[in-house]
Amino acid sequence: MRRRVMSMLAGAILAASTLLGAGPATADTPPVEFGDDWHDPVTAAPPVSKPHTKSCEVTVAEAQFKDFTPYKGDYTPPTKCGKGHWGKVVLRLDGKVKGRQYDRLGYLRIGGVEVLRTSTPEPSVDGITWSVEKDVTRYRETLSRGQQVEMLIGNVVNDTYTGIIDVKATLTFYAPEKSTNTPDRVIPLGDTKGSTTLTTPRNSERIVAEVYATGSGGGCEEYWYLTVPDAAPYSCKADHGPYREVQVKVDGQLAGIAAPFPTVWTGGWSNPFLWYVVPGPRAFDIKPIEYDLTPFAGVLNDGRPHQVEVSVVGVPEAQAGWSTPVNVLVWQDEKSDRVTGRLTGHKEGTPANTSKYTPGTGEEAHRLDTEGGHRLSVSGYVNTSHGRVATTVTRSLRNTSVHRWTEGESMDALKAGWTDRETVTTGHRSVRTDRTYTMDGTTTLGAGDRLRTEISLGDRAESVTKNGDRRTGWSVLDDRYDGDATYTANVPRDQRHAVGTSRERYRLIGDTGCYDRTIATVQGTLTQDRRHC
Repeated sequence: MRRRVMSMLAGAILAASTLLGAGPATADTPPVEFGDDWHDPVTAAPPVSKPHTKSCEVTVAEAQFKDFTPYKGDYTPPTKCGKGHWGKVVLRLDGKVKGRQYDRLGYLRIGGVEVLRTSTPEPSVDGITWSVEKDVTRYRETLSRGQQVEMLIGNVVNDTYTGIIDVKATLTFYAPEKSTNTPDRVIPLGDTKGSTTLTTPRNSERIVAEVYATGSGGGCEEYWYLTVPDAAPYSCKADHGPYREVQVKVDGQLAGIAAPFPTVWTGGWSNPFLWYVVPGPRAFDIKPIEYDLTPFAGVLNDGRPHQVEVSVVGVPEAQAGWSTPVNVLVWQDEKSDRVTGRLTGHKEGTPANTSKYTPGTGEEAHRLDTEGGHRLSVSGYVNTSHGRVATTVTRSLRNTSVHRWTEGESMDALKAGWTDRETVTTGHRSVRTDRTYTMDGTTTLGAGDRLRTEISLGDRAESVTKNGDRRTGWSVLDDRYDGDATYTANVPRDQRHAVGTSRERYRLIGDTGCYDRTIATVQGTLTQDRRHC
């Protein structure tokens, strides 16, 4: 879809991506079409909650990104506000850019630990500002010591693409008001691109890996959900079609599976007018995939280095485009020098991945129907100072999609869904999380080179915690984006006559409360900002 259209535009269309921002009050009368300026980027997602305790702020990075040279600096933790035992730590990134620029993927690492993966919004001529907040309390152990800082938002600045990305990242530390259960160690494995070694403390009783998996870089893996087998006449190929699965292996044995989130950056689907103000879900703050590796703790606790491999199933051999940096979070048994255990069960279902191609005839579009899935169950136990603790992790993945396109890809449409269902049972306690991702979009290039994109994106997660048969906690997150934008392609920016609407509703309900916010835009103007709870 985007590849063929982008080649036609020859750089006239700028991609973009993400970040949160505040702007002027909503306007009653939007312009008849997009102008040279628009509302700063904003999302309907809730702000990070903050305790009403003493706080201290530290600047960790301040840089202008013009190329692919990373910022490097030093971080020193504050001596007050808890002295390493903070109740909460909040990361904030503030940015500004103006002119013309593509969307850019970025990261911030402290002590080698990736604490933020993000992307940038596409600027207006007059310039935009934005900000992102993230709760990074789970990295408290890393932040308790002086560390080296590395940050990069790879960028290209020249006579055409003039946008210099100017950012500042700060950490705010809040004194504790109650105890928080955060990891005792955070071990960075970096961007593995294959296998690397992991040596855990010998008294580890819980181990979780988080993988910031992103398909990006401007190639076909940025749009992996649209790829087709070689037999189909389409511009983005993959040997086995669009099914993708992010796997973690320990010493060559499959330890975790997950469905990657189908992130749409803010230049996605050939239409940046969709995303100027409201980006798609997660584009501001890219969530890592979490894998509970506690069943392998008995294996990993022998004091020896073990091979950890992260791979993305479905990517053609030697194909670039995926980044998979890994942090390993470890909770230790403070009353034991050594926690023993063993892996007791490992059951893998047969992976499924079929794509059926139906050639187009006459006015009928080409069609690719894909179904894929996988199932894994892993069990193990650890002998801790408070007794033997058994853990079972079961995960089931499923993906279905229907991809239709015409000759020349002047019409390109996808309707797809992904489910990722996981249950972690530890002793009598179980946590079941059902994740559902949806994408339904169509781009058409019609008369007069008018390009129109209509798209809906969904990010939903339902979680239930039980102790035996008694429910002790529950939550539902439902983030939905809808957009429709049209412009004239293949002309200078001031001749595009673009119009577009976007809407996001973010709902989070559960036993801890309710949050429900809707925002909407017309021609880059914020026309609605409503809270329902």
